Amino acid sequence: MTANEYYEQGNRFRKQGNWQEAINNYIAAIELDPDSPAVEAKRMLDDILEYYCKDMYNP
Repeated sequence: MTANEYYEQGNRFRKQGNWQEAINNYIAAIELDPDSPAVEAKRMLDDILEYYCKDMYNP
């Protein structure tokens, strides 16, 4: 597969809520093309997964 195909597949997984598979596809795209838009997509997904707001869990 090409970097763009991995990126597009990652987007499909992200839309389905399968974030781990999305990340795996973004990583594969980045390995093939370090300038791929997957770099930004993975960064945004990492930010979402690392987000934590304790006030939301302790009202």
